[in-house]
Amino acid sequence: MNSDLISQAMLDGIELRRQCSETLTEPLLSAASIIVKCLQGGGKILACGNGGSAADAQHFAAELVNRFEINRRGLAAVALTHDASVITSIANDFSFDQIFSRQVEALGRPGDLLLAISTSGASRNVIAAVEKAGEIGMNTIALTGKNGGELGQNSNISVHLNIDYGSTPRIQEMHITCLHILCSLVDDDLFGGAS
Repeated sequence: MNSDLISQAMLDGIELRRQCSETLTEPLLSAASIIVKCLQGGGKILACGNGGSAADAQHFAAELVNRFEINRRGLAAVALTHDASVITSIANDFSFDQIFSRQVEALGRPGDLLLAISTSGASRNVIAAVEKAGEIGMNTIALTGKNGGELGQNSNISVHLNIDYGSTPRIQEMHITCLHILCSLVDDDLFGGAS
């Protein structure tokens, strides 16, 4: 076993967090504001992503529906990654590229919000969901990595949280950090923080 790998991963993570603390403060505040406005208006959050980003979408929805750090009422959020029957039927009858956009079409309403997560910014099914959300009149928060890819350039994005870094594991670590920060900001704004 190589203990240098541990040290390097930790140091890289520390440096990336330092960089992100300088570049993501304003986008995180903007994203939290859009989430709060959506929820106060009776809307819901739809979240999507593939692989580790699918897990992040589910994690974020769970923190909103149940609780984050305080006991408060549940907040409306749905991960579009958890229903195997829906996902596989869409992939089978149409294409894998439509597994999220069909759900956005069915569940999304004006005033709702899409959280679109892609470490590469190139996930076709996530980009299609963003396009559909734009057609419906939903705001979208994009969480990307590297240079943001095609997703980061999409005109339907309301707020772009980009982790401009080359390592997918470090990007994913920052994505979950960003999602936890958003949960804290939302709870603080809606419920006054810890209780």
